[in-house]
Amino acid sequence: MARLSKNRKAAEEKFDKSQVYSLEEATKIVKDITFTKFDAGVDIDVKLGVDPRKANQMVRGTVALPHGVGKEVKVLVLCTPDKVQEAKDAGADHVGLDDYVEKLKGGWTDIDVIITMPSVMGKVGALGKVLGPRGLMPNPKSGTVTMEIGKTVKEIKAGKIDFKVDKFGIIHTTVGRSSFDTEKLNDNVKEIMSTILKLKPTSSKGTYVKSVTLSSTMSPGVKVLTKSFTA
Repeated sequence: MARLSKNRKAAEEKFDKSQVYSLEEATKIVKDITFTKFDAGVDIDVKLGVDPRKANQMVRGTVALPHGVGKEVKVLVLCTPDKVQEAKDAGADHVGLDDYVEKLKGGWTDIDVIITMPSVMGKVGALGKVLGPRGLMPNPKSGTVTMEIGKTVKEIKAGKIDFKVDKFGIIHTTVGRSSFDTEKLNDNVKEIMSTILKLKPTSSKGTYVKSVTLSSTMSPGVKVLTKSFTA
């Protein structure tokens, strides 16, 4: 059995892991039990009562977090020449097409989000083996395959994130940083939970939101009352 580090042990002594807390209590605890020397990310895990193997129960969406995720998002735009300036003006970090397709084929993935247009998806689709496992493949459902290049770049830079349920029925994503005050964290969590609730599949029966857990990088998870969002 692995030994607990001094910081991990100290963190677990600050709260009751068996207890379920209100959102306000949970965010305070997460900030209090974060001991990293860097500005740790704060993550949310939402266990849903869906069967992701069924197409009509796949939960996927985008949400613009009120306070962003607290880190610089590197955006690559793969587009035709007529959209290059629009992408640059909107703040894209990298803009191009064939040259970047070749870089990606070579294993370069120093970006967080890729935005492209429908007309060049043929070239981008060939990169599935490189981009798919890293969660970088553009998708119309997440809004990253679009003709509104400039608008999409600005939204993502401002804090718009993409999320989807995994094969275990869990949505896992970042909702901020440990340096955020509790009010900002609460706002971001409420926004993503509101979006997830709106995306409930009509074919999903029984309890939709089974559990919600907040944690920071290397911290234990803190259980959150689901009624904080479904009341």
